[in-house]
Amino acid sequence: MPHVLQGLQAVDLTERTAGPLVGMFLADFGAEVVKVERPGGDPARSHPGFAVWNRGKKSVVVDPADPKRRDWLRRLVEGADICLVRDEAALAGFGLDAAAVRRANPRLVLVCVPPYAASGAPWFGGEESHGLLGAASGMACRQASLDGDPVEWVMPQYLYVQGVWATACTVAALLERESSGRGQQVTVTGLNAVATAAVSMYTVTADSADPNTAVGLGGRHPTYTRHLAGDGKWLGCGGLGVKFETKVLQALGLSGMLDAPRMGGSVAGLLDPANIDWATARIKEVFLTHDRDHWLRVLTELGIPCGPLQDSQEWLDHPQPQAIGLRTEVQDPERGTVTMPGVPLTLTRTPGRVAGAAPELGAHDAEADNLPRPKPEDAPEPPARLAAGPLAGYRIADLGTFVAAPFAGHLLAELGADVVKVEPVDGDPFRATGYTYNRGMRSLALDLQSSDGQETFHRLAATCDAVLHALRPGVSQKLRLDHTSLTAAAPSLVTASLSGYGEGGPLGELPGVDMVIQAMAGMMSRQGGDGEPVSNTLAIIDTTSAAMGALTVVLGLYHRARTGEGQRAWYSLVGTATYLQSDAVVRYPGRPAPETGSTDHRGHHPLDGLCRTADGWIRIAAADPASVTGQQLTEAGIPLDHGLFAADPTGAVRQALAGLNSEQAVDALTVAGIPAVRARKITEVLRDEDLLREEFVHVRPCEDGPAIIAPGRYATFSRTQRTGPLQVPGPGEHSRALLASAGLAAERVTELLKAGVVREGGPMPQRLAPLYR
Repeated sequence: MPHVLQGLQAVDLTERTAGPLVGMFLADFGAEVVKVERPGGDPARSHPGFAVWNRGKKSVVVDPADPKRRDWLRRLVEGADICLVRDEAALAGFGLDAAAVRRANPRLVLVCVPPYAASGAPWFGGEESHGLLGAASGMACRQASLDGDPVEWVMPQYLYVQGVWATACTVAALLERESSGRGQQVTVTGLNAVATAAVSMYTVTADSADPNTAVGLGGRHPTYTRHLAGDGKWLGCGGLGVKFETKVLQALGLSGMLDAPRMGGSVAGLLDPANIDWATARIKEVFLTHDRDHWLRVLTELGIPCGPLQDSQEWLDHPQPQAIGLRTEVQDPERGTVTMPGVPLTLTRTPGRVAGAAPELGAHDAEADNLPRPKPEDAPEPPARLAAGPLAGYRIADLGTFVAAPFAGHLLAELGADVVKVEPVDGDPFRATGYTYNRGMRSLALDLQSSDGQETFHRLAATCDAVLHALRPGVSQKLRLDHTSLTAAAPSLVTASLSGYGEGGPLGELPGVDMVIQAMAGMMSRQGGDGEPVSNTLAIIDTTSAAMGALTVVLGLYHRARTGEGQRAWYSLVGTATYLQSDAVVRYPGRPAPETGSTDHRGHHPLDGLCRTADGWIRIAAADPASVTGQQLTEAGIPLDHGLFAADPTGAVRQALAGLNSEQAVDALTVAGIPAVRARKITEVLRDEDLLREEFVHVRPCEDGPAIIAPGRYATFSRTQRTGPLQVPGPGEHSRALLASAGLAAERVTELLKAGVVREGGPMPQRLAPLYR
């Protein structure tokens, strides 16, 4: 079958993780990706993840000091469709000017993936660093812990989010190019990725204080976390939302907790900060009364998502990822047989595939002269298309509830699409708690259990370019929302469905949620190391799946724009969980053991981890901590005890930095040539004037108090930029207008309203609910 990006050429000038991941996705879906490396090669070549992040590419070495090789690279970029680069300064390092190459090749999509912000990184050298990004963005200080101090997350999650979201933005720009004929510059920064991954953490009121994070390694939600059973084995419990929270208490025989005055008769009392320790202790005590198999059986019988906690090294051998194509093998010229994650999303008409192993350095030098393509022919340029987002003009129906699917709709709205949130007549049950995930959409409240509701949706779907939902296959068919039913009258429709475990396999029919799959895929055990498993305070699988959903939709639309064909696509939470752990689960003979964490993990070395200072914490990222000398630190102004340093370098460094305040420590380390930043709190990050200028967050009115702050710009497009805050619609706020646009007469809409098939509502009060993570 054809591949979506077949015939396109991408020049990959990026190094390390995030940028190469964009190139990986492009290669997986058929583009020719030429990885251009300096003579020393990508610094990540020795990292196990390199085998995944650079699979299917060609490697050509270019020495920037060689004029002939610089000229070859210029010709390559001037004939390419896509160029991936860290930033314009990195492009200049190869002798290329961004404006000049875009003038020479007006169809070029130039994709920049800066490690922090568009204005630059606040640490020495400005190179990509997951640890520095997590500290500077406030996320290290937001992870739940025992002691409330910052935590180092071993999975480089923000870089993985940057990779998949930047790919979605790249394909959106390619899709826009199909109609305009023009490329543009696309920038997705490290902070854009953090905002995508941690959207709910940045959605606060203007007077919010930083929350207490000393709530334990399982987080603040006692029924949506991991629990230890009586046989010493752990399980993930997915009791989120009133329905499942109530069922978990029922399963544990704790329904009587709701009668306690402190609970107010509602499971909402579980999230009251005053009740967290009390509720967690009672629930923990009951889980210890039976073994894990007992609880998995009881919870499953009640329909509560649950699963056993496992090790990440075992994950690719689990029958579920194997059954849905998430485990593949390639023959690597340097590593031998490499077992790695497969493509994490499925397009049924134009599927992706792992095209081959990562190339040896300079493996394609011999064919380099044949790689440059002719420059696009000069032609009178039409006026540049102005549009609020590269997806302006596309309509997408999103039937998702809770987090992953609605947030995908929000991201597509951020890209300019007209996104219709189709929800039950009573509204998305997670609307209040999930306020931030529903911004930018219009709402149609519709009873899809009824035949009239289904027929009405089919009328709307016929006006859409894509439909996205999170229904299991059997349910979508029962409700006539499956691809076959929807495309009977709209054959060019793109449908994208999200499920917990994918299509097929032993778990394919079960409901899956972020917390449970964190446990099953090994994320929790990897972060906890030899101690207790640690749950991620971020809904990292959900939010990354939202970016994956946006990518799935735009790939389908791009294929349709080129061929006129619609298709069915699907993606899954387990696919995302596997992608997020690519560097940990990849295996080959002799690979080093994956990095693991520990209780309240700070890193494995004070010069490559979090370190306490006199007034807080800093994150240091020495490239080679063992090579840092005492003289180097002393000359930079760090008051080191050299006798102690000779006997205990780690202790000496910690002692010296503890005597400096954070600003002094960062300044001294910068003088020593060692990257470092303060570990900031979210309240400080939200008030950073440099980030406010870049629209990192938007401030909007609140119904009953201080203004609401929420992530603003998730990406920047040089020609088709959408701007301004996006509102959350009320349930059914746009029902009449949307049905009229689908061709329903006003009389018919009135009939549907009277019958309760459609609900018409007003705007939603713009206010925030209590934190659930």
